Amino acid sequence: MTYFGMPFGMWLLFAGSFQKQLTAVFGYDSDTAKGIAKNAKPKYKAIISDLPEFEKEDRFKMNIVNCTMLGAFILSMPERPKVDRLTDYYAKSMMTKPMKWFCHNSGKSKFTEKDIAGMKATAALKAADRNPYSWNMEFYEYPDGSGYEGRFTKCGICVLMKELGLYDLTPALCHLDYTMSEAGGTTNFVREYTLASGGPYCDCGYKKKQL
Repeated sequence: MTYFGMPFGMWLLFAGSFQKQLTAVFGYDSDTAKGIAKNAKPKYKAIISDLPEFEKEDRFKMNIVNCTMLGAFILSMPERPKVDRLTDYYAKSMMTKPMKWFCHNSGKSKFTEKDIAGMKATAALKAADRNPYSWNMEFYEYPDGSGYEGRFTKCGICVLMKELGLYDLTPALCHLDYTMSEAGGTTNFVREYTLASGGPYCDCGYKKKQL
């Protein structure tokens, strides 16, 4: 995957927040946080360059780019973080004002015909059959009309985190689904299993909020 394009843009958008939260969540002083960010950038670029390009129709490229950024920062920290603190760190680093705006606007289109058609197309694509860093998903609409579920049987984040030696920290990324759903304002996120915790699949359920 080339660094120029989305990976470059995502670094510009989020690297400052990732650096800031090193102090807010982990208590690193500003110089240490700056040093971690400086060391993370070449690691980020190197990991990106080893990833394959994603298919044009694949909606999960951003997910693997975000995982790469977090992985690069973890690998640049002087101490390996605990998963609970990392969960807080990742959520606060990602949920910048532009990201909250994005989630809020995405929430407005949840459950529309276009949204459901997009989910069905993603399920049919089965991108992970050709790219191990992508996802395979099955799509289920709840019979009572209360929402739908994406059920993931292959997860690119799990693959990459294993390769980086960080697999035990993967639940910190999984939890962002709850944070983004809450920011969207229109859904309650429900989950029973994750692949990262040894489950048979990752279920991402979105139930309509009673507004």
